[in-house]
Amino acid sequence: MKHRLSYYQRIFRAYLLPGKSQLTFWHEAPCANPQARFDRLGQYYMQFAEKANYAGQYDANGIPMLDYHGQIGVQYNPIAIAQYGLGNYNLFVQEQSRDRREKFLAASQWLVANLEKNAHGVWVWNHHFDWEYRDTLKAPWYSGLAQGQGVSLLLRAYDATREATYWDAAQRAFKSLLLPADKGGVLFVDEHGDTWIEEYLVDPPTHILNGLIWALWGVYDYSLISDDPAIRSVFEDVVRTLTNNLKRYDIGFWSLYEQSGTRLKMVASPFYHRLHIVQLRIMHQLTGHQILLDYANRWENYTRSPIKRAAALCYKSAFKLCYY
Repeated sequence: MKHRLSYYQRIFRAYLLPGKSQLTFWHEAPCANPQARFDRLGQYYMQFAEKANYAGQYDANGIPMLDYHGQIGVQYNPIAIAQYGLGNYNLFVQEQSRDRREKFLAASQWLVANLEKNAHGVWVWNHHFDWEYRDTLKAPWYSGLAQGQGVSLLLRAYDATREATYWDAAQRAFKSLLLPADKGGVLFVDEHGDTWIEEYLVDPPTHILNGLIWALWGVYDYSLISDDPAIRSVFEDVVRTLTNNLKRYDIGFWSLYEQSGTRLKMVASPFYHRLHIVQLRIMHQLTGHQILLDYANRWENYTRSPIKRAAALCYKSAFKLCYY
């Protein structure tokens, strides 16, 4: 009961009271980057322009910090720092601005400095605050999403500067994307042989869709500069998992956020539903698999129906009341 009260107090402050919260950073309108390249490392696949211009708090070194309110307060989030850096990298390439270069490299340097070994000796970016994800994730905890997007930023920092520290850190962090969770990594292989990248490492795993896709782009980026067949194999295995399981995320009127394993399914919020559509369109460009585009089109059609939008909101509200 105490956990639920704390959660609802924090969510109330974030959504309903004036002022900045972590949502100020996360809820940028999802937008593909038309200048991204798919044959070599270049601009990131989404724009992240609003994230590059984050209007919230920063530390003395210009690193964004998110205000979660409640007992969590103001915190560093490695996922947010990576996305901030990627957005500024895109703008640096487009504008050739010294300011943008300094900002994306500051985020990259933070990632280098804050890699830590987990209990298995694998290098990860930890979150140093407890997080209410039904069962609370106790600090320090790490995420497949942070690992993938951190690698994506560090590879671009190395490409722009040729400084070995960025490449060395990218190599160390990438190992987590080759290892199962029980060996300190972020992969999970299910009973069907499907390989998942897990955003939250919980048991049983929940297979968060947006986190899997964003993390997978880090594997793709690494495969562009490596001739190691194991890396391409992981990418292809996770793509196969995605194409095999997209039907499980479609409930006939909306997409699911995750495979919650609960009687009521966790429907995506409008923001995450739109994000899924953009991510699947980009995945189609990366792989050429028609099924990815078909689901993107189907889910976009759902958004055009007021009845389906209302049903999704009611369903999600019921899920939160029952399980959070």
